[in-house]
Amino acid sequence: MTTTPAIRVVLDTNTWLDLLWFHDSRCAALAAALADRRLVAVSSAACRFEWRRVLSYPELAIDAARRAELCARFDDMTEVVDTTGTTPTLPRCRDPDDQKFLELAHAANAAALFTRDAELLALANRCRRAGLFQILQPLEVVGVVSL
Repeated sequence: MTTTPAIRVVLDTNTWLDLLWFHDSRCAALAAALADRRLVAVSSAACRFEWRRVLSYPELAIDAARRAELCARFDDMTEVVDTTGTTPTLPRCRDPDDQKFLELAHAANAAALFTRDAELLALANRCRRAGLFQILQPLEVVGVVSL
C-alpha cells in the first residue's frame, strides 16, 4: 500500500489564532486537513516565539492555563523546521514581522502559506510567478489538497 506524504504548509499567527482560539468557521476545512494529516503544519523557532508572545496579549484575555494548552496544541500540530543559515531570495514583505513566514515556507519547501494578512496576500502573485509556494487564505485550502 502506498501512502501519499502529507503536504507541508505554513500558518501565520493570526491563522493559528483563528484555528485554535477563535474556532473560526473559515478554518474548518484547514482544521480537517491538518487533523487527518493530509496537511502538516511547519513552524520555526521565530514563529513559535511569536505565537507564545501573541497569546499573552491582554486584548485576548487568555489565562495562563489556557495559554499553556494552546502552546501544547501548537507544538503537537507542528513540525519544527530550522531556518537558520538560509538566505533565500524571496519577495520582501512590507511588514518585516511577516518575513519570517515567507522564509519558513521556503526553508520547509511548503506548498502554501495560509494567511488573511493583506501584506502577505499582496505577494501571492510574485511568489507564484517565481515558482515558490502559494499564499492563500484559509478558505482556499482546496487549492492545496482535495477535500
